[in-house]
Amino acid sequence: MTLTPVVPFQIDTVGTPMLWAATIGAVVALLVVDFLATRKPHEVSMKEAIGWSAFYIALPLAFGVFIWTQFGGERGVEYYTGYLVEKSLSVDNLFVFMLLLAAFAVPAALQQRVLLYGIIGALVLRGVFIGLGAAALSRFDWVFLIFGAILLVTGVKLLKDAVSGHDHDEKDVSTMRSVRLMRRIMPVSDDYDGPKMFTKLGGKRALTPLALVTVAVFATDIVFAVDSVPAVYGITGDPYLVFATNAFALLGLRALYFVLQGALSKLVHLSYGLAAILGFIGAKLVLHWAHLVWPSVPEIPTLVSLVVIVGILVLTTITSLLATRRREAAADPAAQATENDKAPTAG
Repeated sequence: MTLTPVVPFQIDTVGTPMLWAATIGAVVALLVVDFLATRKPHEVSMKEAIGWSAFYIALPLAFGVFIWTQFGGERGVEYYTGYLVEKSLSVDNLFVFMLLLAAFAVPAALQQRVLLYGIIGALVLRGVFIGLGAAALSRFDWVFLIFGAILLVTGVKLLKDAVSGHDHDEKDVSTMRSVRLMRRIMPVSDDYDGPKMFTKLGGKRALTPLALVTVAVFATDIVFAVDSVPAVYGITGDPYLVFATNAFALLGLRALYFVLQGALSKLVHLSYGLAAILGFIGAKLVLHWAHLVWPSVPEIPTLVSLVVIVGILVLTTITSLLATRRREAAADPAAQATENDKAPTAG
């Protein structure tokens, strides 16, 4: 039995140098605007959070229209599918950010600054991973198999955690290696000092809790980058679209956090949905690798991927809301009695 010669993976990108420069410039400009908006610590009102969230959702949707009209429907579908995957994974990021902010007792006025630092760290790390991924994919076709295996393993882990109820448990930050390392390097004050990373403790320079929570957020950014970059490479092999979908999904996290802060607890089945999405994309990557080796092996079209991912998210949201409603009704005897009164009686 002879194997079909493997054709090296060719990167076909819409990202011209001018488009890359314009996109990176726009991302930097938006980060500067976010820094200016958070320069004075304040609690974020719902009106402010909704306004920024609407802007950061409208912007990538409009950019998708540009991609569609300039480069064709196939690239447009790749972009929107990749953005949907990254946005879904970013919502799971918010769960972890919420736990870290609570564990460090971050004052409400400083929370958006911590989130902004986390977003910047995520953008830098994912930029590095995207570059490494593109270089690896252009030289070694078996990287698709590795990426697929990473997503399948991550999906199984998410599923196990969801079944065991440990997917979003409270974190003991004192056990985090990054936090333990920081405390060995420098003393840490017990109190926050506004947005400052350093303060004076007994006449000596010391870290504030804000510095520790920022480092903890950066550490989680590394984990999320390992999952999210292979996931979007399972949708498109274009490094530019991979970067654009990651950037747009991350930029709106600061505002989205405050909009979804209460709603996140109601998405009780989100981890099941994300596990299914990662497993599906992992299988898609494995099939793509197999197709490169054996052309007779079928691939999953991007449009089918979009339909499957949307279906999983819709189903997960519906079942989460139904489960939350039943749980709240069971915990409220008055509501349970009202439901019983509404039930039809026999005869």
